[in-house]
Amino acid sequence: MLAITRPIPDSLAVCQLTHLERVPIDVARARAQHAAYEQVLSSLGCEVVRVAVAHELPDSVFIEDTAIVLEDLAVITRPGAASRQAETAAVASTLGAFRQLQFLSEPATLDGGDVLRLGRTLYVGVGSRTNAAGVQQLRDIVSCCGYEVRSVPVDGCLHLKSAITAVAPGVVVINPAWVDSGMFADHEIVEVDASEPAAANVLRIGDVTVCAAAYPRTNARLSKVAAVHIVDLSELAKAEGALTCCSLIFER
Repeated sequence: MLAITRPIPDSLAVCQLTHLERVPIDVARARAQHAAYEQVLSSLGCEVVRVAVAHELPDSVFIEDTAIVLEDLAVITRPGAASRQAETAAVASTLGAFRQLQFLSEPATLDGGDVLRLGRTLYVGVGSRTNAAGVQQLRDIVSCCGYEVRSVPVDGCLHLKSAITAVAPGVVVINPAWVDSGMFADHEIVEVDASEPAAANVLRIGDVTVCAAAYPRTNARLSKVAAVHIVDLSELAKAEGALTCCSLIFER
């Protein structure tokens, strides 16, 4: 298992924000939390491969948004925030050693955080960062490999995976205020605690589900259906970052 990550840039504090008010970010503390996150990935069997730091790209630590990695290929995205589109070149250079690459092109925009894979279906959130052209281009690329692409309206949060992620085989955690749970009726659904709306972003690695320390009530619910490992990403959360955002994880 590989985990592609990217270091936190000096400019993190001027990152893109859509739904949160800007507050001070302790970059040194964010780096310590990111290092601990990478250590968790290693402890769960991932070989961590780092893309070179890009201090001029404030959001570049959130590497998930730059690519969709499948068994057959990797799709290099076209992020919805124009300031982030320069992030993809270095990621493509790294991924090219492991996968055949395909690229989205204008007028498509698509953030990897909007793509949730459940089996052979890719659910793609359409909202502030991903548009219909992005969904269609992704569908055109992956359909030949046996993947179905379904569009999901996203409102009230940054990405689809802010509202729903996989916890275990056949099980998802969801904030029903942010995405229609009826679209996932063929899965067992665990709802976030109402006091923890952002708790639906978890990272499944093998038989373990990595959860953010900020959401103890939801984590208690998840511990009933999965082995839970807790990490603290509170500084990155101030930049609208979360667990899945900080890595691209796939089989070699």
